[in-house]
Amino acid sequence: MKITESYSPENRRWVEEDKACLETDHCLPVSNDEHNSETGLQQHGRVKESSVAKEPPKCDDQKPSLTDPYFVGGHEQEKRTLAEIVSVSTTRGVFHQLLLTSAVLLLAAACGMPIGYSAVLLPQLYDANESLAIDIEMGSWIASVHSLATPIGSFASGPIMDRWGRRPALLLAIVPLFSGWVLLATATSHFLLLLGRVVAGISVGLIAAPAQVLLAEIAEPRLRGALIGAPFVSYSLGILLVYALGSQFHWRAVAWAGTVLPLLSFIALFFAPESPVWLARNEQPARAFKALTWLRGNPVPAKQELHKLTERFEAEQQENNGRPSRLWRSLTETAIVKPLIIINAFHVLQILSGTYLVVFYAVDIISDLGGSDINSIQAAVLTAIVRLAFTFLYCFLLLMMPRRTMVALSGLGSGVSCVAIAAFMYVRAGEPKTQLDTYVAAVLILVYIGANTGFMTMPGIMIGELLPAKIRGQIAGYLFTIFNLLLFGVAKGFPYAKTALKTQGLFLMFGFASFGATLLLYLLLPETKGRTLHDIEDYFRQRNWLWMNRKHVGKGSIAGSEEGAPLESKE
Repeated sequence: MKITESYSPENRRWVEEDKACLETDHCLPVSNDEHNSETGLQQHGRVKESSVAKEPPKCDDQKPSLTDPYFVGGHEQEKRTLAEIVSVSTTRGVFHQLLLTSAVLLLAAACGMPIGYSAVLLPQLYDANESLAIDIEMGSWIASVHSLATPIGSFASGPIMDRWGRRPALLLAIVPLFSGWVLLATATSHFLLLLGRVVAGISVGLIAAPAQVLLAEIAEPRLRGALIGAPFVSYSLGILLVYALGSQFHWRAVAWAGTVLPLLSFIALFFAPESPVWLARNEQPARAFKALTWLRGNPVPAKQELHKLTERFEAEQQENNGRPSRLWRSLTETAIVKPLIIINAFHVLQILSGTYLVVFYAVDIISDLGGSDINSIQAAVLTAIVRLAFTFLYCFLLLMMPRRTMVALSGLGSGVSCVAIAAFMYVRAGEPKTQLDTYVAAVLILVYIGANTGFMTMPGIMIGELLPAKIRGQIAGYLFTIFNLLLFGVAKGFPYAKTALKTQGLFLMFGFASFGATLLLYLLLPETKGRTLHDIEDYFRQRNWLWMNRKHVGKGSIAGSEEGAPLESKE
């Protein structure tokens, strides 16, 4: 059977353009498992197999053609590597990637709602006429117990998604989220309120890592940054949504409304494909090929990408003498230690830069700066709107500019705005506070939130892009666990730090941490825009630690190397 016989006209045209290359000996290698009838794949043309180390797929020498898609720009240039070929998707494939991302975005918005729900719930429960009226002590537990429960879910998410798959892990996590909202909506005691918050918090922890990993593994390189960053837009939208509902409805009605998004996301994800990376690494090539074909819109790049996934997995098995990879043994490898140091160090500096602290204590901080009475709901809604708008902006920036440039601008903007806030407070210390002070303080805070929001998107992107495939599922949940525990500890100690350092001292700390995070990523973070996950893994296998020591492989390109080309370093 010819390779074009069962394809649509769009697919047939794509294949015909590549026919000259496909019919050569070395262009489309296939792994041994493709001979198995279970995969349902058939070879096209003659494919050479070799027992020695495999070379990257390439075409035999041919005269360059203006229409040959293996050349860049339509004139004779260096041939594209496999890493570039597999990044190509048809319009249909891009639509399918966006469709799957939309299902995850529904779930991300559903996760944002429990975070903001305490701002809706507590003011109404403090009312003495409320049947479940609370005091300050109970209110603090209702607000904080969600953050305590989240690390539990994060810790469990890694083994679950590594054992059962990314999509089943998300489907399983939706059940406690729905149940938590039902408990809150029907609560008849403070215990049930706390239980509902705990169950919802565990669910949010269960969802975070699989959602980021799934999007990283289904996206092609040119879209990966925007798709991984998109859940943070939905997350902010979920916070804004629950604030808006809480300003109009009773807390029980808001809880019932919270069950809608989990239901919709469950239905959407139920019909979605599993991550092809997980399928390929769990010896399910037929399902992996089907998923890749759906995601790329064409079987040719799907087959090539599957070959690359299978080849890498087989190489890992040979390194381990056919035994499963041990997580703790893998943590001694330099290629894994490097990204873990980058991610964890950035987590610490990000938290100390106030990314979440200003969100949690926005009303108190603005009150300290401006000295006027602030409506808590209005302040919360305003910060949520600003956060949503800038998260949306950063998703577009991830499409248009290099990661390193974006995070540098975000960090420098965050640091400068923090220093400006501290300087303003020192200058105005002891002076009568005026309405102008309130406006200046509000503008500076909003500028800070806007700049610092770029930091909020980075942990998910780094976890999705920097971690090697063999430990990505296992370690991602643990990283989110460490992050959430650090965040809880810092947030809990914030009032004491504020008393000791004063608000201006805190913002100086935020500024220094912002500059520190910027320097860290400038020195160590590789430019991953347009690169495949395989290329990023190979980069971390090199001996260099500093990005500036890499080997430059092209001019006029992003960060000194062609977009899509393998990342290299100096020997």
